[in-house]
Amino acid sequence: MSGPLTGIRVLDAATLFAGPLAATMLADFGAEVIKIEHPAGDPVRTHGAQRDGVGLWWKMLGRNKKSVTLYLGSPEGQELFRRMAADADVVIENFRPGTLERWGLSYATLRQHNPGLVLARVTGFGQTGPYAHRPGFGTLAEAMSGFAAMTGEPDGPPTLPPFGLADGIAALTTAFAIMTALRARERDGQGQQIDLAIVEPILTLLGPHILAYDQLGQLPARTGNRSVNNAPRNTYRTADGRWVAVSTSAQSIAERVMRLVGRPEFLTEPWFATGSGRAAHADELDAAVGEWISQRDTDEVVTAFEKAEAAVAPIYTAADILADPQFHALETITTVEDAELGPLRMQNVLFRLSETPGEIRWSGPPLGAHTEEVLRGYDVDELSLARLRKAGVVR
Repeated sequence: MSGPLTGIRVLDAATLFAGPLAATMLADFGAEVIKIEHPAGDPVRTHGAQRDGVGLWWKMLGRNKKSVTLYLGSPEGQELFRRMAADADVVIENFRPGTLERWGLSYATLRQHNPGLVLARVTGFGQTGPYAHRPGFGTLAEAMSGFAAMTGEPDGPPTLPPFGLADGIAALTTAFAIMTALRARERDGQGQQIDLAIVEPILTLLGPHILAYDQLGQLPARTGNRSVNNAPRNTYRTADGRWVAVSTSAQSIAERVMRLVGRPEFLTEPWFATGSGRAAHADELDAAVGEWISQRDTDEVVTAFEKAEAAVAPIYTAADILADPQFHALETITTVEDAELGPLRMQNVLFRLSETPGEIRWSGPPLGAHTEEVLRGYDVDELSLARLRKAGVVR
């Protein structure tokens, strides 16, 4: 079955991590994504865990993509890229502003032969402004968005996430922006540029903290695992040494939790009637919930909460995820056969469509695995390919 994006051709010339992940999302639903890699290889190939010298992150991020090596710093590489962009629907890049222009690959140049081209430019701080030329990574966005300032223990330092949070949020936003631009092209017949600064999507996701400062002069304090909007909300250790997370965003859930742990008297307190009131008494509520949970094994806690229709979840590692029946039922984790490493278990596509589902057709391919196949479609014969290889333009 063809994916819903079959017929859309994407040139993924981005690296680490927002742009490439957006391209992966499009590829998962049928887009033909041609990964343009430097002949030395995309940096993610050597990023993080490896098995037998093969990068595992690449196997996920490069899935469903065709790997083509092309040195864009060379005139020959630039000419080939222009030809490829002439019949592409989307180009995704994350070079510093001005780099494409210096290479003769500006949007004005590319759209001369392809007025419908959508060019997604994903950078740390956008294409304009005093910070535009700074190196931009997700860590900087997590710092400057306000995320780090409000994350961590009250008496501890600002805390950064141990993974690419801002990049991931920007990737989702980039994929949405691309689909929005393609929909506009259906209506108007014209492509356009997308200017996406990684710092902006996470800023939006953090909620009304800008409004709270603008209108009330309030700055959010670090609260650890607690929430300023409700309580009890925390992680609690069980008798068998594991951890569970409890959430009481809804008033009815908070009431069920306190009845479950044998403290119904809290429900009669005036402050218990609101989330902010409960948050102001988090010490008392945490003590009650924590004591009850600490006397029971994880399975007993989860079963009791489920029976009481209260919200709890065990703190999972990857091993727990792979063994969980709910993830099995959803097929959240799937097995992909890989030519280099054999069967690989990885996260499946992001959502399930009833009529045109996405799928993982292959994992991240070896470097340059599709160079010859793709370039032959642009009239690069065997002799020309050999010359390009000798010149270091392709591998």
